Amino acid sequence: MNRSPPARNTRSSVVAEIFFAEDGSRTVTDIYTRVIDSGIAFSDISILELLGTPRSVGAWVVSKKQFEEEGEEEANRNTTATGPWEIGAWESGQFWELNAIENHWRQTPAFAKMIEWEIPEESARVAGFKTGNLDTFVMALDSISEIEAVDGAQLMQVANAAQSGLNFYGATYLNARDSDEPWPNFDPELAWVSESADDESESWKTVVKVRKALSIAIDRQTIIDELLLGFGHPNVLQGWGGPQEACYESDMVWEYDPEAAKALLVEAGYPNGFDITLTAAVRGAPSEVEACEAVAQYWEDIGVNVTLQSLPYGTLRPTLVARIYQGATCHSVSIRLAPTQGYASFTNASNFSYGAEHPFLKEYIGIAKTSIRREDRIAAEDALARWNFDNVFSMTGLYVNDNIWPVRPNINPWDNFIKQGDLRQINGFEYITPR
Repeated sequence: MNRSPPARNTRSSVVAEIFFAEDGSRTVTDIYTRVIDSGIAFSDISILELLGTPRSVGAWVVSKKQFEEEGEEEANRNTTATGPWEIGAWESGQFWELNAIENHWRQTPAFAKMIEWEIPEESARVAGFKTGNLDTFVMALDSISEIEAVDGAQLMQVANAAQSGLNFYGATYLNARDSDEPWPNFDPELAWVSESADDESESWKTVVKVRKALSIAIDRQTIIDELLLGFGHPNVLQGWGGPQEACYESDMVWEYDPEAAKALLVEAGYPNGFDITLTAAVRGAPSEVEACEAVAQYWEDIGVNVTLQSLPYGTLRPTLVARIYQGATCHSVSIRLAPTQGYASFTNASNFSYGAEHPFLKEYIGIAKTSIRREDRIAAEDALARWNFDNVFSMTGLYVNDNIWPVRPNINPWDNFIKQGDLRQINGFEYITPR
């Protein structure tokens, strides 16, 4: 099938560049093999991101026959795929009944049937676990004490499950696609946006002080200790969480210093602070709303007037895609295979946006995503890390969190079979066995 990917896919621009390049080709050599020529070189990381699961940005391989006979809407809604479970009965927003595939090529599940319930309230999920109606669920960390009171229950810890970052929106220094006009959210009147993209200009140096003040005003360790109950650690840059943190140089640390933050605001010309909207992008990560509320309080403490809101990601996302939103977000994402994996969202061609586009990013992201040699890619990633830290640009990190999943006495933990990727949701169900 020779067809462009839908625009709603977060990485559709990457899919198009690799799989549907005008200068490339697509060849089917046999019933098991499709050969893709992207026309230009691409880093293996960009390609692995599209193929790896579980990821919300994956380029899924689905049935061509189903797509042609039943149409795109049905293929998206009731996909014919190759996993170890077959979809049975289901009700949107309520439950999914999944039947095991016997002799599955990867792993035949130990249970003939699994039911996934969509239960938005944490209290209802905890109650279901206590009564034995749920064997496991996505759990808020402050429910741990209640789970520990269930006889025989265990807590399964998944380290480096996700990373949370602080994104500043409005610093879109490249014009909108196919236009001579800037993106709608570009506004140098915002305290954190420079009128110039020149990182040696005085206006740029001023807004760096503002962004640095906002970063060092946050006590990341206290957020981890109090809200994540110690299940995590501070992070410097979003995208470099987990194993990628090894690239940080010794000075790349956000030291909590509210007095220095206040002094920076005075130097930047904001002795009485300024207004900013801060939005918690609700994506299912532990304590994400509470942590963002804490960030808002830290900013209020240095004199910044914060309008705080929590929005389901599906509600917030269209304003980010359109480059309309102005403000900052607390945003949780998965741990990357490498920082290059997340760079698409800082490019002009991307549908999704973290609110920042800049000539430096354009140049070095281009190098990283087209570098075949690993050392070249890493050198570009390191340059991006250094520049983003020094300029406190829109890759500022908050923390890396672990996930804790409760396990009832009738099943065994399966932590050796967790697939890395998007760990906001539980995965690896086919490897669960009776205890």
